Amino acid sequence: MNKKIYYFIIAAVLVALSPSCKKDYLDKSPLSGPSDESFFSNQDELILAVNGLYRYANYAPLDNMPTNLTIDNGTDIGWDRNNSPLQSLGKGNQDSNNGYALNIWREAYKVIAKCNFVLDNLDKVKDKATPQIFNRSKAEARFIRAYTYQYLTDYFGAVPLITRVLRLEEAQVPKNPKTEVVDFILKELTEAAVDLPGTYAGADVGRATKGAALSIKARTALNNEKWAEAAEAAKQVMDLKVYGLHGNFAELFSYAGQNSAEIIWAFQFLKASNTKVHGTPVALLSRNGLGFTNKVPSQSMVDVFTCTDGLNIDKSPLFDPRQPYKNRDPRLGYTIAVPGSVFYNYQFETHRDSLKCWNYNTTPATRVDNQDAINAFATFTGYCWKKYVDLQDKADRSNSELNVIQIRYAEILLIYAEAKNELNQLDQSAYDAINLVRQRPSVNMPAITPGKSPAEFRSLVHKERLYELAMEGFRQTDLRRWKIAEKAMVGNFYGRVQRGLLAAAPQIDANGLCDYTAVPNRADMRVIEVRTFDKNRDYLWPIPNIEVVTNPKLIQNPNY
Repeated sequence: MNKKIYYFIIAAVLVALSPSCKKDYLDKSPLSGPSDESFFSNQDELILAVNGLYRYANYAPLDNMPTNLTIDNGTDIGWDRNNSPLQSLGKGNQDSNNGYALNIWREAYKVIAKCNFVLDNLDKVKDKATPQIFNRSKAEARFIRAYTYQYLTDYFGAVPLITRVLRLEEAQVPKNPKTEVVDFILKELTEAAVDLPGTYAGADVGRATKGAALSIKARTALNNEKWAEAAEAAKQVMDLKVYGLHGNFAELFSYAGQNSAEIIWAFQFLKASNTKVHGTPVALLSRNGLGFTNKVPSQSMVDVFTCTDGLNIDKSPLFDPRQPYKNRDPRLGYTIAVPGSVFYNYQFETHRDSLKCWNYNTTPATRVDNQDAINAFATFTGYCWKKYVDLQDKADRSNSELNVIQIRYAEILLIYAEAKNELNQLDQSAYDAINLVRQRPSVNMPAITPGKSPAEFRSLVHKERLYELAMEGFRQTDLRRWKIAEKAMVGNFYGRVQRGLLAAAPQIDANGLCDYTAVPNRADMRVIEVRTFDKNRDYLWPIPNIEVVTNPKLIQNPNY
């Protein structure tokens, strides 16, 4: 595995080369560390410092899982069983002391401070580094800073734009308008892309590439409805001819798929000396698989996948409520463990009367107590997420070294398709983009035929992002961009009927939202929680209260 980018970093050197912060405040300046006179004495120190930026950008706000693997569990498609601040964000009862929002804000500004420290000081080694390494290192630091600001603007809106190390007396700063921060992100990524290589080899695999910079530019532009810039940046990535879709969808999220040409940028992990690991498998796994099952998909996430004819389950003649998981988009089974399937070498069945199940870890298979039915903390919804759950981690489920994708080519194709449609430029290239995603060999769903109205194509793209990108961290921003969170994030959050199946399909709207009102046995569905969403408040997260208290210039987001 090409995971060496972090692994020659000496912890003491990282501390010395980065600004430190002892409180959970906005990390704005290096209050301790080396003097300006001694910092960056050679090229190796520059490389070490930039390596450290990647490590710090890969933070875990909850349960030792990268941000993008947790955040969908605070939306309509997933739930966090723990009584956590992410659960509060999903339920709509968060306040300005929400710990999940605080963790992202705090860690993001730590990363930004470290990037600023590197960028402020790298000129001191300009004559001691090769032009290639110097320019690449500067571009990498700008990329990581822009990537981090993209997260902040997506969730908090307007934020302080800090582009240099601040002196202590400058530490209290106001928010910059969101438009100003977004323009900064787009400019930084455009310029960084010029000096970033198209590909890497050997120990450098995992660094930011030209494609990564253009991809985050496309994502940022899309989330801010800058359709022309989103389409242009996505097209630039496509025209690089570096990336392609992985034939086996499920393999993408396993050790076997780590070197796929679909992956544009991924966080790197390695167990050696506990350098960097994550706990995704143990959080997602079934109880039979010795997991906690504390991040789970909703019933609506299961029901939104179409049948193999491309029709919603409330319209398709292929849907049989007695066998609800048959004849479905294959990505349902690749993304979610459904009853009747084999998950982690166990028969997966969450019907509450299924007291025994098959254990396929033995030869021949044996019958064992079915913890996924009888354990009090078995999946509350009756389903489990499957992405990033690999049997290779079976012996150590809390310490996975499976790389976690941050950008992949399928996202770029869907960005392009959405942006082209919103520009009223629905041409063959937009159809080709969405159909490439739908028709990878392991998925092979029917092609979208030309002739759709903009509204029809918009509906197809919205739902395609659900099928393709679920549990990868995009649902929150999608709901916000499409202005449908006040519909998706209210009312009952459902799990399966605990001793049976739905008697009929729910009604599914153009955005892929499910309405169970007319389902005859809706009352038998498990209500996991009842949610609220204040459209005048909840399209933004609260700025952490500690930040507002310690920085009077920082104005809280509305209605918190």
